[in-house]
Amino acid sequence: MKLIEPHIAALATAKDWFLGRYGLTELDITAALNEIFQHRVDYADLYFQYARSESWSLEEGQVKSGSFDIEEGVGVRAVTGEKQAFSYSDDISREALMTAARATRGIARNGSKKNAGQPVQSSRPHGRRDALYAPMDPLATMQPADKIALLERLERLARARDPRITHVMANLAGTYEVVMVAASSRFAGDVLAADIRPLVRLSLTVIAEQDGRREQGFAGGGGRFGYGFFDASKLEKYASEAVDQALVNLDARPAPAGPMTVVLGPGWPGVLLHEAIGHGLEGDFNRKGSSAFSGRIGERVAAPGITIVDDGTIPDRRGSLNIDDEGNSTQCTTLIEDGILKGYMQDTLNARLMKTGVTGNGRRESYASLPMPRMTNTYMLNGTRDPKEIIASVEDGLYAVNFGGGQVDITNGKFVFTATEAWRIQNGKVTYPVKGATLIGNGPDALTRVSMIGNDMALDGGVGTCGKEGQSIPVGLGQPTLRIDGLTVGGTG
Repeated sequence: MKLIEPHIAALATAKDWFLGRYGLTELDITAALNEIFQHRVDYADLYFQYARSESWSLEEGQVKSGSFDIEEGVGVRAVTGEKQAFSYSDDISREALMTAARATRGIARNGSKKNAGQPVQSSRPHGRRDALYAPMDPLATMQPADKIALLERLERLARARDPRITHVMANLAGTYEVVMVAASSRFAGDVLAADIRPLVRLSLTVIAEQDGRREQGFAGGGGRFGYGFFDASKLEKYASEAVDQALVNLDARPAPAGPMTVVLGPGWPGVLLHEAIGHGLEGDFNRKGSSAFSGRIGERVAAPGITIVDDGTIPDRRGSLNIDDEGNSTQCTTLIEDGILKGYMQDTLNARLMKTGVTGNGRRESYASLPMPRMTNTYMLNGTRDPKEIIASVEDGLYAVNFGGGQVDITNGKFVFTATEAWRIQNGKVTYPVKGATLIGNGPDALTRVSMIGNDMALDGGVGTCGKEGQSIPVGLGQPTLRIDGLTVGGTG
């Protein structure tokens, strides 16, 4: 099998973990793949995963919960045309592997007889030489007592900022994950790839009370490193952001309603871009013709100046991966360039059927899940305008700084998003905070209404989790300050 970097050390660790511990060899992997290929299939893979996770929660100065979980197993997949056969086992042994391979082959035998498609260019990109993150076990980077002490320090910092803070909830979580992918294709040969993936996250929620009114604030961050990332400056930053957000909302007035100019802040407001536009650029939706962007490659889909990429190669970022969950190297994929639709995010199956290259976006929640095209770190590139200039250009509008939940219809791009922090803009100045603002629109249409793009692009702090078809995965997002004209605001005033 051809070995895919990065890097050889990760593969050695994965082989020792999944093969050495269970008495398997590479010959056993080859035998399982050969078992599947006794029936004519286009592609098959084995996805080995070990994940050790922990979570610590502190509320009102007390440890409210602590959890420790281990997940381990192998998923076996065969692809014929657009039909996938899949089985999995939480037992990693030669017998279990061969049983799963035979079950998958049996499903495939009764599967699709459709055209298998054609070989595609760049269906197996070469791996990079440098890893995007250290192959560490983040759970071992701090003792349990120190993890609790970290949460306690964060709570004290939040309470010390203002006496109106009445409740504080903090959570610290980490995961150490080892994955190994063995894949075989009629079109692109065999591949053996591995990755060691650390991931940590720290979040803070506070509640402020004043005159019988209660408001909430949230902050946090994380990425692919150890707990040492959360130093004193980070704790101060999270406490400040969460408390300030809650206090701002205590003074918020009812939000206006109706069509108006909306300015989106940098960073986390990119969640609107992620949901309303990003999902519509995933390959499976476009292959099936169910996306608002289907069949529009080469067309103008956004205002001039808008360039959107999905980049899985940013060091240490929450959404970054050395390899995706099919063994392909991640990359920076330009989706929209200067307003023109350039391409989609692709996994192996959809790339082959759409006769294009994979982009390293095949992702799955665990060994018990099928991979599908998913985002990594999706963001809009910088424009040329100063954010202050953008605010000053608005006579009457809304400045949305932070967002909570929302709903999106992928087929037509319609969305509804709730702003957790927003301000009224009057005569070119940010005047007072508003509460209850929702943004209502259509993703593709909203892209055409962007009239000014800031030069302050920022990525989110590292807390994003994306859901699709019941699978949740870590992602990143971001954008610069944007002015969008004629967006509908649902308000309470």
